[in-house]
Formats: sequence, structure tokens, C-alpha cells
Amino acid sequence: MKKMISFILILTMVLSMGAVAYADTTEEPTQSRAVIGADLTEEQVAAVYNLFGVKRGDAVELKVTNAEEREYLEGYVDSAIIGTRSISCVYVELLGEGAGMDVTTSNITWCTAEMYISALATAGVTDAKVVVAAPFEVSGTAALTGVYKAYEDMTGKKLDDLAKLVSTQELTITGELANEIGSMDSTAIVNDLKLMLTETQNMSDEEIKQQIVQIAGRYNVSLTDKQIQQLISLCRSLEGLDTESLRARVEEVQSTLQKVSDAKTQVVGFVEQVKKVVTSIKSFFEKIGDIIGL
Repeated sequence: MKKMISFILILTMVLSMGAVAYADTTEEPTQSRAVIGADLTEEQVAAVYNLFGVKRGDAVELKVTNAEEREYLEGYVDSAIIGTRSISCVYVELLGEGAGMDVTTSNITWCTAEMYISALATAGVTDAKVVVAAPFEVSGTAALTGVYKAYEDMTGKKLDDLAKLVSTQELTITGELANEIGSMDSTAIVNDLKLMLTETQNMSDEEIKQQIVQIAGRYNVSLTDKQIQQLISLCRSLEGLDTESLRARVEEVQSTLQKVSDAKTQVVGFVEQVKKVVTSIKSFFEKIGDIIGL
């Protein structure tokens, strides 16, 4: 009897160890994606992974084509800017609920981190780390397509098609405004408009225009008639979405946008301090040179 009990105990231990070993070798579902432009060479792909800061193979790799990019860009971005090749790449990693958005860019000349954060909130992308990169300088307007693809693949949920289109429209308009008034101010103005969509739904275009002028005034910004019309058009597009859900997402990213703004302010302040120090040193040596007759 004792031998039988011992045998059963040993068998139970062996089975338990096997179950643990199996559990240890079973990989958790990956929560990251690398979406690579379909027209990159292998050398360029390697360079992009270096910019991502991840090793190739650590994330599930997807491809995005120029045709897929055009699906969202045409009508909002000049065809010459879209081009005929897919170059922009993204690395997307899901974060825990409430973690917010963490966006960085590399070799992206037109779109800034805050512009992506704002536009992605419109599309319904939240709580994610996003790295937008290219092997050489590009505008970055096509990158949203890669983020949509990665996010949908990881979550198994399809983002609203209209939200994705409006998100692209927003990124384009914000980018054009940024060229004139700066990315932080342009993003802030757009987000302020998002927060009052339930009100603008009942306003005429002229009334919305007055609101836009007031909002811009808070940032000491003067907008042209063309820029105001673009914002009215965007406002009308945004009104077609679930405005309450959008408002909640906009409120979620406000703290993230503020952190980005604060970080930029600190960098600018540091650069200005360095310039002052360099100027002081230069002035000092010029005076020394005058004294000794150099």
C-alpha cells in the first residue's frame, strides 16, 4: 500500500512538473507589431528597426502598401506628397489601460508627436507606445495607416472607418496649420474644438467661425480665412463621430500633450541657456583679445 501511495505521489509530481514546463514554453500572445513600408530594401528595414530600438523578430511584422496608404490619404493630402512608394514605418506596442499614449518620431519632417497623439485619439487608438520612423526623411502623413493596421491586428477590433478618415483629415489640417503657427498651438486649437462638438452641432458655420477666432485668440494666434474654413470643415467631419466617446479620448490625451509641451519648453529653454553661455564666453575672449592687442 505504501509503495502504491509513493508511486501515485511521484506520478503526480512528474505530471505537475510537465505542466509547468509546458506553461513555461507557451508564449504569451504578442502585444507589439512592426509595420514596414512595402517598398523598403532589406538594408532600409534593418535601419528602421534600429530606430525602433527593437530587434527584428521581437514583434510580429506586417507590411503596408502605397495603395493602403492612399485609401485614407487621397482627398486630404496632395498626390505628390503621397508618392508612389510606401516608406513610413511604425512600431506599436499596447500598454495597460490608462497608460496613455507614448509617441516618438525619427526622420519624420512634417508630423510631430503631439499631432499623431491627437489624430490617433480621433481614430480610437489609446494606451499605446508608437514609434514612427523612416530610413530617410519623409513627411510622415502615411504613418497613420500603419498604426491602424497594427492596432486592429493586435486588438482584433476594427476601428471605425469614418474615424480613420477624419483622423487623417485632422493630421493634414493640423500639419498645414503647424507650418504657420507651430505644432503645439495648432494641436491645441483642434483639441479645443473637439471638446465643444456637442455645441457646434447646433451652430451655423458663421457661429463656429466666431468660436474658432476666440479659441485662436487664447493662444495669441491669428488665422487666415482659408485656415478657418479648414477648421470648420474638420469640425463638421468630427461631428459625424460619436462625440461623447471622442470627448472622453481627447480628455485622456490632454495630460500627455501637456507633458510633450513641457518637455519641448524645457529643451528650448536649455538651448537658449547654452546660447547665452556661448555668447558670454565669446564676448569674454573678444575682450581679452582687445586687451592684449590680438
